[in-house]
Amino acid sequence: MRIAKTIELDEHTERELRVLAKGRRVQARLQQRAVVVLMAAAGLQNKDIAVEAGLDRRQVALWRQRFLDGGIDALRKDAPRAGRPATVTAAMESRIVHATLHDKPVNATHWSTRTLAEHLGLGATTIRRVWRSNGLKPHLGRTFKLSRDPRFEDKLLDVVGLYMNPPEHALVLSCDEKSQIQALNRTQPGLPMKRGRAGTVT
Repeated sequence: MRIAKTIELDEHTERELRVLAKGRRVQARLQQRAVVVLMAAAGLQNKDIAVEAGLDRRQVALWRQRFLDGGIDALRKDAPRAGRPATVTAAMESRIVHATLHDKPVNATHWSTRTLAEHLGLGATTIRRVWRSNGLKPHLGRTFKLSRDPRFEDKLLDVVGLYMNPPEHALVLSCDEKSQIQALNRTQPGLPMKRGRAGTVT
């Protein structure tokens, strides 16, 4: 019969493992791994630990060996999954960011992950990951309007004061003094989207 490798714990490591094994906020899988190591250190064989912990014997052997190789830190990490990892090269990321900031889709005001992915021949997940890492949110926009009224600040303080400290039984109405008249020109230029800031429109 094959004998499992012995685990010897120093006082500090054993104490840390016991904290992990009983911690209320510790992930269940990490708790289970800590229990496996503690039982292994107590001299139990893999088949006995498997029965006690409700695991497959191969899992017990795996975490015993992981601990021997890398200590407690190794218990916190899962093995990398099979398959090719998704990688985004610096050139690819630069291409995505440039297209997002400087190109416009046909018949649309901004890119979606799907339309930009089709445009660049990439996956939508890749586009989403690059946008997130660069703080790009093409679907968001902010509007603003600046007044040229020299008394604008005084009027603003009056309006804000009504909201902050309204008189008793006050009724506040908002009116457009030029209803049904559409502005022909922008009084302030909109600001383009950039990293970490949505585009703005007046």
